[in-house]
Amino acid sequence: MKWLARFFTALILLSLMALGLAALYLRPSDPLPTQPPLVGVVERIVVEKSARRLVLYQNGVIVREYRVALGFQPQGTKVRQGDGRTPEGLYRINRRNAASAYHLSLGLDYPHPTDIARARAGGYDPGGDIMIHGQPNALPDMAKVAGDWTAGCIALTNAEMREIWAVTPTGTPVEVRP
Repeated sequence: MKWLARFFTALILLSLMALGLAALYLRPSDPLPTQPPLVGVVERIVVEKSARRLVLYQNGVIVREYRVALGFQPQGTKVRQGDGRTPEGLYRINRRNAASAYHLSLGLDYPHPTDIARARAGGYDPGGDIMIHGQPNALPDMAKVAGDWTAGCIALTNAEMREIWAVTPTGTPVEVRP
């Protein structure tokens, strides 16, 4: 009978330790700082690559700033498929994907005709599918964005992406600066 009590005590202790480890490694995102919810739609988005910052504007005023991850080779503008760079220039949101492999995604209209012509003349693929998105659905959401890891996209936490998704319609201008 004592062995049964010891067994259950050990089982409870192991379960508590496992829950503690899970809380450390699989904790959900930190909530967004307490700010009033965004209302309406954003008029434009500016991404400052060197600062790893995405800024939302409404009525000419900055209403939110987020830290972002970029392509794994962020210096310079995207030229070809696989270069790991995030394109620079003026774009528009041209699609919204709630079923993306990354938590929500807003597609940019890259490549432009000039990018396609340059790539055709050079004999390579300009790449495409550049998105603003959250974390990969296959992984737990990260509390903070750390390091550049995308293939050329702009990534945020899932909580931040949900906030941006709610106020960013198709057609929204996006400026990506060096």
